[in-house]
Amino acid sequence: MTTDAAPKENGDGVRARNLARILRLVHLGGPQSRAQLTTATGLNRSTVADLVGELVGDGWVVERDPDPVGRVGRPSPVVEVSSQTVVIAVNPEVDAVEIAAVDLARGIAARERIESAALLSASATADLITEVIARWRGGALRGFRLVGIGIAVPGLVRAADGLVRNAPHLDWVDAPLRDLVAARTGLPVAVGNDASLGALAEHLFGAAEGADDVVYLNGGPSGIGGGIIVHGLPVGGVGGYAGEFGQNRVRAAGADAGTPVVLEDAVSRARLLAVLGLPAADDPTLAEALAAASGCPGHAQDECRRQRAVLAQAIADAVNILNPSVVVLGGFLAMLVESDPEGFAAAVATGAMAENVEGLRILSASLAADRLLLGAAELAFTSVGVI
Repeated sequence: MTTDAAPKENGDGVRARNLARILRLVHLGGPQSRAQLTTATGLNRSTVADLVGELVGDGWVVERDPDPVGRVGRPSPVVEVSSQTVVIAVNPEVDAVEIAAVDLARGIAARERIESAALLSASATADLITEVIARWRGGALRGFRLVGIGIAVPGLVRAADGLVRNAPHLDWVDAPLRDLVAARTGLPVAVGNDASLGALAEHLFGAAEGADDVVYLNGGPSGIGGGIIVHGLPVGGVGGYAGEFGQNRVRAAGADAGTPVVLEDAVSRARLLAVLGLPAADDPTLAEALAAASGCPGHAQDECRRQRAVLAQAIADAVNILNPSVVVLGGFLAMLVESDPEGFAAAVATGAMAENVEGLRILSASLAADRLLLGAAELAFTSVGVI
């Protein structure tokens, strides 16, 4: 007898899916009792206890006694992710490589920012990552379990194989970063676009938590990138390159008003540093300098005003196309807007269709300097196949 019916999922597949469900509930929702997990999954108590036992044995979660609540009866044990199981999150930039060890509760066990006066090749970046991991294994991460590496790259990353097709500011073209790091470290490696991963982190844990339709723009030393969440899911496009808002053409403001330019050339961290007289600066230093300049008329204030106008136009275009409920701005873009959030929102509303800005919220990224690293960590945990 023949049949066209799809085969039933085998028992191992069902179990793996249920293990992932429980781990993701604790990962996203924080510590939960076995009773809460039973309710959330619809599984029976003995099955949940068995699944939790396997996750404990594999080092993904730990169980502890619940906090006293003054109730009669045997309380249900609380399940929480283990702080001893981590991934390595990496964000290479034009001026530095930032590396952190992140657990499933978003705790950071170790972190370094390694500055560089010259651009590092993909191979040199892989060597640096390998050196830091080896050093941490003998020190800050002694006794920890490392399960993978996630890398947030400011450039186009092919989703199928993690090949960095083009990271122009790093001068990388078709760089096999994933394979280079995997070969040197022996760990599973996943590579993604930095802004797309920042969007994922802000959607799951930050300013856009609970919002299903989100546009995220990140401004960093390598320019402007973006990420898109639609119906709660990241949008990558056929190759994984969606969200490159920084390459969109906009009309310049100021002396060059009306001239079409690329967004990241008109709204630029380098331009801000130049008018502030700073040869280089990390984000806290730049934010402090911009805050000081906002109350002092002059070239810096004029440049901020010009960049805000261009950015508002670009976001209005994105709002018209995607109709998000939330726009999140990260990096120096958030700093630009924070000096005049009401004026900026009004400028976006002027440039967009009235219906598309109804209920729209424009927010600064709330995960601050952690946003790209947490996105890279999420990619690593997802790629390992546990959540």
